[in-house]
Amino acid sequence: MGDGLLQRTLGALTYWITDRPKAVIVAFLLLTALFVGGLGQIEMDEDIDTFADGVPAQEASDAVDKEFEPPFESDAPTTQLIQRGENVLTRDALLRLLEFQQHVEQQDEFRVTETASTAQAVAQSIDPTASTLDEQIRALERTDDGTVRETVRDLADEPSFAASLSEDFSPQDPSASATVATATHESDTNTQDVQFELQDVADSADGEIVVFGGGIFDAEFENVIEDSLGIIIPVVIVLILIFLIVAYRDPFDLVLGLVALVMAVIWTFGFTGYAGIPFTMMMIAIPPLLLAVGIDFGIHAVNRYREERITGSSIKNSMEDAAEQLLVAFFIVTGTTVIGFGANVTSDLGPIREFGFVASVGIIFTFLIFGIFLPAVKVWLDRLRRRHDLPSFSTSPLGSEDSALGRYLPAGAHLGKRAPIAMLLIALLVTGGAGAYATTVDTTFEEEDFLPPEEIPGYIEAAPEPLAPSEYTATETITYLDDNFESGEDDQVTVYVEGPIYEDHVLESVYRAGEDPPSTIVTEDSVADSESIIDVMHDHADQDEEFAHLLAANDMSNTGVPDRNVGHVLDQLLQSDSREAALEYITEDQRSMRVIYTVEAGATQEEVTGDAEELASDFRLETTPTGDIVVFHEISDLIFESSMLSLALALVLTAVFLMVIYHVLEGRASLGIANLVPIVVTVAVLGGTMPLFDLPLNALTGTALSITIGIGVAYSVHVTHRFIDEFNECGDGYTALVTTMQGTGGALTGSMLTTLGGAGSLILAITPIIGQFGLVMVISVIYSYLMAIIVLPPTLLVWERVCGS
Repeated sequence: MGDGLLQRTLGALTYWITDRPKAVIVAFLLLTALFVGGLGQIEMDEDIDTFADGVPAQEASDAVDKEFEPPFESDAPTTQLIQRGENVLTRDALLRLLEFQQHVEQQDEFRVTETASTAQAVAQSIDPTASTLDEQIRALERTDDGTVRETVRDLADEPSFAASLSEDFSPQDPSASATVATATHESDTNTQDVQFELQDVADSADGEIVVFGGGIFDAEFENVIEDSLGIIIPVVIVLILIFLIVAYRDPFDLVLGLVALVMAVIWTFGFTGYAGIPFTMMMIAIPPLLLAVGIDFGIHAVNRYREERITGSSIKNSMEDAAEQLLVAFFIVTGTTVIGFGANVTSDLGPIREFGFVASVGIIFTFLIFGIFLPAVKVWLDRLRRRHDLPSFSTSPLGSEDSALGRYLPAGAHLGKRAPIAMLLIALLVTGGAGAYATTVDTTFEEEDFLPPEEIPGYIEAAPEPLAPSEYTATETITYLDDNFESGEDDQVTVYVEGPIYEDHVLESVYRAGEDPPSTIVTEDSVADSESIIDVMHDHADQDEEFAHLLAANDMSNTGVPDRNVGHVLDQLLQSDSREAALEYITEDQRSMRVIYTVEAGATQEEVTGDAEELASDFRLETTPTGDIVVFHEISDLIFESSMLSLALALVLTAVFLMVIYHVLEGRASLGIANLVPIVVTVAVLGGTMPLFDLPLNALTGTALSITIGIGVAYSVHVTHRFIDEFNECGDGYTALVTTMQGTGGALTGSMLTTLGGAGSLILAITPIIGQFGLVMVISVIYSYLMAIIVLPPTLLVWERVCGS
């Protein structure tokens, strides 16, 4: 029944392709015009934070931001003015910073409401009546260098003063190589425009001041997608054009192949626009993947058709024979590729789910275009050329028996004939060793992966003007700030505690947890270095004798922490002049609080997160560790879990799919297992290669493992499907393999080379994460091709011995 339905479906499709090609062409062009309308509805999404949606640590971080944001904190945008020099604390350097601040405040286009800096603090300390920048500048101008140095020494003990200076700040000299001033803008300011204008002003001076802020960061993040596409697309076009010229050797077929590729991209992203799916940085990888599969389909279609034509068969009969065979192969490849891509929809991370879904839809569109539209156009074109006696170019298939390629491709069959089991044992050993080494791959999630490198590669900077990238400074500035200033949240973790906090045991448990903290938590006198409501209590007790007595009276364990009547003690604190400070660590209703711990700067995300969880478990309430380190580690874990789940799901579903298909088609489900052997080897070797080349398992490369199954199966399916057709005719596995490798192997080689051009172009992307994905895909394609011509032949010969009778 299944075979009859298959034959009827194939018969209907080949009828439309060979007898009604014009109707097929018109229908597909109309659909293309429809999808073009969706391109204008695509929305860009450059927000890295989308990866953190739904992550427990991020939800806790959001709760912390909402519940403990200081009441006086303004929503007005700010810009950082980073002054650098040999010593920014000299009288002349302080004056230059004040003069720059004055210039910034006086220019209306910068919409600055106020500025703040160490220079102002020094000037106001010298002259407390100097409330304006003019007065502060005059105060410094009237002061000698010695007085300025003495003033800086006096201010050195104030945390807010030292916090704005680089880590090399020396109070004795005094000296520092950098300081950060801030400019606050009106709330409705377009920070991108203003910050770039400020940057131009700073650059026109002596380069001593660097401007940085959210506007510059966001603009550069947006530009990196556009610039990456601007470089990748022309390179893809040129490389694919070159390879297609070699593969097709016919301008008509070349143009047809390119038109079909463009249609596949238009359909996919037109659908994306209509579906309201945003275009994220991960989506940049989809066009080359579609091109990879489309090129494979196109070359196989034309090559198989040419094989029939050179035997003297008519256009109609040649395409019928080619289409009946290839549509089945294309369907199998599409099914396995959709499984490989679609497995990523199981991810807990939204961008990866969307990537997997869009890629799967794109592959289905590619199958329709290259399986139906391209053959129909090919039939129509060849009939047109025959009627009008248009010149005929190369019509020979790739990898003919007499060609050098034709002699090289059956090598796997020759070796497999001599020692198939030995070759499979070697493949098994390689798979096991590579799989074991793959466990050492780096899985760290870093925000910097999505940003351009500090130094743009020379070949990108040398690109002609239309392709020249924007200027990027954000990464360099972020690195400078991280290297020279206290990194704040990067060296902290927060434990979010859900109460009630007023219960008597709670604060005591917080204190006890910090007495012997895990190794990555920074300590002072063997006690965790932390900030919490307990510190606010102690500070207030130092200023208020009555509160000090209250605290002592309710501290039964003599630890400095109340362990009875805690709610009453907190009520009194919240009614005091320390209320605002208290509300930074505890909520008004005493239902939740946060405790901030300092962690070792050199510790890994995994170590810090593990220690934070261990520390939080000592609290006697529900706790969630959070902070950038913990959030990024949880994202890393989710990426790894998602990759393994997608890989396992793709392998299982692909195996089931192939077994069912080959059972329906040939009555030989075991062919599905044989088909999967080279893919398993490919995935294992790819995983082992990643740590060897220092390639991390990140948001994009993590999808490559399951994608490799989809892409790799395309090579093995074409070989297996052609092999079984030949085997059914001649009854000899070796002979069938040699014929297969000389015919299908040639198309396989052509599609591999063109796929390398598409995937390899991603290596040129400005963003590291896309370049890494491109390199992983290049390696994946090479391995998939090699395993299809080296590992699959002996596998099929062993299959013949065991199941082929």
